[in-house]
Amino acid sequence: MPPPPSTVKTVSEEKQHVADELRVVCWNIEHNGRGRHGGDDHRDLARDILASVEPHIVMRQELTGAWDNGKADLYSEANRLGGLTPFMPAPREGRSRNPVGVMVDPALFFVDGVFEHDLSWKPITNPRVRLKGCPKPLDLASAHLCHFDPDTRATEARRLTTLADNGRTALVGMDANSYPHQTALESVALPDWDKIEDRVHYQHRTIERDGRRVSDTRPDEILTGGNPVFTDLGLHAGTTLGQPGALAATASLKRTDQGPAQRIDRMYCTPDLAPALISFEAVATDEVREVSDHALLVARFDLDILRQILTPTR
Repeated sequence: MPPPPSTVKTVSEEKQHVADELRVVCWNIEHNGRGRHGGDDHRDLARDILASVEPHIVMRQELTGAWDNGKADLYSEANRLGGLTPFMPAPREGRSRNPVGVMVDPALFFVDGVFEHDLSWKPITNPRVRLKGCPKPLDLASAHLCHFDPDTRATEARRLTTLADNGRTALVGMDANSYPHQTALESVALPDWDKIEDRVHYQHRTIERDGRRVSDTRPDEILTGGNPVFTDLGLHAGTTLGQPGALAATASLKRTDQGPAQRIDRMYCTPDLAPALISFEAVATDEVREVSDHALLVARFDLDILRQILTPTR
């Protein structure tokens, strides 16, 4: 017996649902699908996972090797995701060989410019786009904050605040390699550093405050503390929207010597975009764990509300 008519969605209804939302993903795919030691190849599975979301904007970290052979790996991923337009800075000699990238849907966006913020360890990729039919630009950025130096991370976070300067609207995805600062609202407790086996990790992820070593929360404080420059999408979804799963830990999904997994992968937007957020989730399925030690972040925005925000009245 067929289900009642009220439960059946027509093809046109499905298309309308897709047309009414903007899907944004952020994912650190461990060494670009090749695994921590470079002996695996999960690139096809990673692209299948991303393609299943049908994203309009992709913010990627650890595009290891994607610059080689005319950026063939970068374009292969972008093509698999429906012909997205990709952006990635060239790796710098003597610095990180794991660049970040951004991909955008040319059916929805014009590209107004592409900026590279050349910092001491890894550049930040910053395309400036316009949602078609809207006059106000949207700055996008993918960042992977320095894994070994808290002071560098603070500088990188301060650089990201410039994306919102002069009333600009921005959306940022990152592996922050540091922790959220509003700990009372989080669903995961910060690490107990007395129990962390990896002492190098302790040096990389802690800072000194009041004579004590504590978890490094400075990047998040810079971005969302005080009179906030940005809104943490996960925190907004977990509190204002009542979606507790939005605050799930994101990394490491594999290692145990660095303590329990933490919410170190985050997405931020300027506060004007927050009313358009429909949902936010950290996806850590078995397939995601096979590909990477980081969860996949998926944010969904109401496209009609976004159009209103990006068409300000004078």
